[in-house]
Amino acid sequence: MKKYDINQKVLESLADAQSRTILFSIIKEGKTAAELSEKHRIPLSSVYKKITDLEEIALVNMEKFEISDNGKRFKVYKSRISKAEISIKKPEPVIILTPNQDTS
Repeated sequence: MKKYDINQKVLESLADAQSRTILFSIIKEGKTAAELSEKHRIPLSSVYKKITDLEEIALVNMEKFEISDNGKRFKVYKSRISKAEISIKKPEPVIILTPNQDTS
């Protein structure tokens, strides 16, 4: 993928309210898709779609698996960035992403 394409996808994700909410709510502590859905009142199918999109552009990764009481495995997702700065300049925007140093 070209740099422009990645920048465009990052901009689109940060412009999307649900993606932004998900991304910045998992900086300090990873959460499952179900937890994100419940906490932010976003349909679970939308959370999975947004997480997939964010993983594709490396803004989110799967931190670990959690196992429920009945033995079901759930992925726990964590933001790979703690801050995003966008500067609109010609010929294209500049995006500065600060890596997430919170590895608690």
